[in-house]
Amino acid sequence: MLFRFRVVSYLVLSVLCIAGSAYGQAELFKGLNDYILKSMRDWETPGLALAVVRNDSVIFARGYGVRKKGETAPVTAKTIFAIASTTKAMTAACLGMLVDEGKLKWDDPVTKYLPWFQLSDPYVTRELTVRDLLCHRSGLSRGDNLWYLSSYTREEVLRRVRFLKPAWSFRSRYGYQNIMFLAAGEMIPSVTSKSWDDFIADRLFKPLGMTKTSTSVKSLSGLDDVATPHDRIDTVMQPVRWPNFDNVGSAGAVNSCVEDMAQWIRMNLGGGMYRGKKILSADVVKEIQTPQTIIRLDSLDQVLRPSNHFAAYGFGWTLRDYLGRKLIQHDGALDGMRARVVLIPEEKFGFVILMNSSNTNLHASIAYRIIDHYLGGPVRDWSSELLKIAKEQEAKNRAEEKKQIDERARETKPSLPLESYTGKYEHEMYGEANVQLEGGQLTLRYFPLYVGPMTHWHYDTFQVVWDDRTFGKDLISFTLGADGKVIEMRWQGFTEFKKVK
Repeated sequence: MLFRFRVVSYLVLSVLCIAGSAYGQAELFKGLNDYILKSMRDWETPGLALAVVRNDSVIFARGYGVRKKGETAPVTAKTIFAIASTTKAMTAACLGMLVDEGKLKWDDPVTKYLPWFQLSDPYVTRELTVRDLLCHRSGLSRGDNLWYLSSYTREEVLRRVRFLKPAWSFRSRYGYQNIMFLAAGEMIPSVTSKSWDDFIADRLFKPLGMTKTSTSVKSLSGLDDVATPHDRIDTVMQPVRWPNFDNVGSAGAVNSCVEDMAQWIRMNLGGGMYRGKKILSADVVKEIQTPQTIIRLDSLDQVLRPSNHFAAYGFGWTLRDYLGRKLIQHDGALDGMRARVVLIPEEKFGFVILMNSSNTNLHASIAYRIIDHYLGGPVRDWSSELLKIAKEQEAKNRAEEKKQIDERARETKPSLPLESYTGKYEHEMYGEANVQLEGGQLTLRYFPLYVGPMTHWHYDTFQVVWDDRTFGKDLISFTLGADGKVIEMRWQGFTEFKKVK
């Protein structure tokens, strides 16, 4: 489906020339608007905002498209989006301020600041450091369903992570872990007597003039210039609810606009300085931007070759080589929103892209178009290349779904009457789920938003189609004990929930 995009520009500062670069400003942005608009149509993305920083000046800030599909309100440089996991680098910067003040050290044990914090392995609990939290080497799998749209507070999420089993050895490899970044932010109150929310607002947002930036979805209530999230449901891109992810806090709860984010980029490119004031020391910025954990190259990196050879993680930033430069960047993704922040320190150049749709690589397409053009790399239609890969993956997903349907044993029925599957089920980490019989059909309820009817699939497996269509559908299997009664429920993607009532 094609959209009509209304382009709204908001140019911050006067038009400047990019001194010392391979291109003047006009050349750098030549054809960019057309490229973005076409790519947005191809990826079916309603709205996007972009800001570019060069030599400590914001040289470009512009909104494209609309805040909500079907409406005319335009995206501007002031439109607020969820920046998701690009929050992580901000949390690392906050801890860096405490390092600068001698109140914290990168290699301090986490339990020095969170004495009650516990992981499943006592050795890892004792040895886990601030550095480990910030560079994804805890040895834990993600466990995101512990916080994702759950009713657990930040403290409860951290309390329950002790039940998350290691996926590999401590410090042996990179493994993306949101909950460890939540722990990093929750150390701040023990050092400063301020919450992470208050500290980042006072020590980062305020000095950088990020007046539209906040740490809670609650702060968006009543505001006008806010983007609506969009997701693809049943092949159609459509508006979805703005989720409340306040409980993931320092790992991804910040909301901002590209105008504000440009100031954050200026500080990072300036080695911790902003408008002549030191926010972070150069030593701390260097440590944050230094490789800490090696990352194996993934499928996208294969596409980036031969320009990219290595990847690593610093503190809240992904690091890689590209066209002979050090590229520092991070993506963010939450329901219906995508973000990317990019720094090229050697060029004093950086930019931020915020979008109101998910399940897309549009942000990467635009990012590499800008980088290639600026650094004089070969001309590539990144949008077409990455869209082709995305469509191939969609085809594989459809094939897997068809295979699952084909392998379904249709001439079967449940072992027990439906009411025998009802009751309360518990998992030590994820908590309580309930199966109820409503109108002659089983219904699964897990936290406020995970609610959906269950229809028989085969044997003692049922398919739940969630009322919130962004969740899609899952297969739920029940296990019977020696006495023929249900003893557990296995949720696809979860460990078993034991039946307790």
